[in-house]
This record gives sequence, C-alpha cells and structure tokens, in this order.
Amino acid sequence: MARIIAVANQKGGVGKTTTAVNLAAALAATPKRVLLVDLDAQGNATMGSGVDKHALAASSCDVLLEEQHADAAIVKTPEGFDLLPGNTDLTAAEIELMDEEGREQRLKRALDPLRDRYDFIIVDCPPALSLLTLNALTAADSVLVPMQCEYYALEGLSSLIRTIDALKARLNPGLEIEGVLRTMFDVRNNLANAVSAELVGHFGEKVFHTIVPRNVRVAEAPSHGQSIVGYDKGSRGAIAYLGLAGEVLRRQREREHPAAKPAPAVHSAGTPA
Repeated sequence: MARIIAVANQKGGVGKTTTAVNLAAALAATPKRVLLVDLDAQGNATMGSGVDKHALAASSCDVLLEEQHADAAIVKTPEGFDLLPGNTDLTAAEIELMDEEGREQRLKRALDPLRDRYDFIIVDCPPALSLLTLNALTAADSVLVPMQCEYYALEGLSSLIRTIDALKARLNPGLEIEGVLRTMFDVRNNLANAVSAELVGHFGEKVFHTIVPRNVRVAEAPSHGQSIVGYDKGSRGAIAYLGLAGEVLRRQREREHPAAKPAPAVHSAGTPA
C-alpha cells in the first residue's frame, strides 16, 4: 500500500515543488510505482513533469470537486511516474469547497482507492496553509518539509509544526513528520551552517542527512519539462535527490521491518551534514 507524503511549507521559494518533482522522479528510477499529485494552482509540478497544464482533459480540481475519478485525470509522464496534474482551476475549487461538508477529506477519498497501485504518492502543496494544504495533510501519512537554512525559515517551520499537531488532534491522528530537507544550501554561508546545526539539534533524526546544494542545473531542468534526474543525472542536484530517495526508502524499510539494521546515512555529494 502506498505511503502518501505531502511536501509542504507555507513559505514560498524553498524548493517545495522542485523537491516533489525530483523525489517522484528519483523514486521512479529505483524503480518504484509513484504518483505525483499537483495540488498547487500554479501548476509548476505539472509543467516540470513534462505535461502542459493548459491542455488538460481533467485535473486535480475535477477530482476534488468529485466531478471526475482520479483515474480519469491521471496521466503518464516521460520519466516513468504517474501525475495527477493541476492548474489555475484549483483556485476555483478551493472557493467552491469552502462551505462543503467534509471538505478537508476530498483528497483522501480520491486517493484511498489508488493506494494499492502505488508504492509512493507524493503531494505537492501550495505555499500556504490553505484548504488545499489541509486536504493534503488529511490524506497524508507524513509531511516532508523542504526549507532553506535561514532565520525566517525556522519561524515558518515552528508554525507548520503547530498546524500539524492541531490537525493530528482533529483530522489525521496518524500524521507524522517524514523529515526536514535542507535545500538551496550554500556551505560557505555561516548563517546557513548555524541554522542547519540548530535544526539537527532540535529535530535530530527527523532532519534528512541529504542536503540539496544550490545548483544551476536544478533551476534549469523545469524549463525543459524534466526533473534534474532526467535532465542531468550526474549533477550535484541529481545526486542529492537520488540520495533523498534512498533515505525515504530506507525509512520505509525500517517501518516495515523495525528490527532491520539501518543502512549508512546518505549525503549529497561534497556537502557536509
């Protein structure tokens, strides 16, 4: 049965969509059966997966409004994972759902019948604690939090943790933090190193060993409709996201087989943890 991982952070510009797309592609390369869900009205995960958000027969909006089954909206991507695409229609969906009973459960109801078909379902959330994000967190088993190592990011992370705790009490008691991923990391930046150390000190093993460095190739890949794994597998960014996929798989194995001996920690190339 698929593990559903919501990639969430209410702060924009932290590499959330980049992480969702590249983690989906890296897991598909292992190979695992992966579904990526684009729940952001910007549709960047859809475009970054090589699918035109302007030419969709059906989208995650139709699924949330229960006008289409998820099966009818899912498309194949060139890199081997499936995609439930999104576009600007999601803004209208959020407004229409505002007064609906059980509105936070719509995505969960849509994804539950698909769980036996996939190993992982990755949900790209919008950069806000909106109704769409609440749908993702209600459906998810865990939350992966990408964040830059800067001062304001710590405040945003604290706010997200409080939201997760509140949601666990009301809607999804099994929800847990999959991990905190340090993105766009510059080892020469003293503040980044200080914030990184504070993260590890506070969250311990919840912080992924893998660190995603600042990398031009990662920024270029979406303009070609590709993940960094498909665009330049030998780049530092691709190596980092393949390392992240390895950590996600290792943690899943440890959940399924608690007595198993942990594998060695995975690090991004040339970057200290």
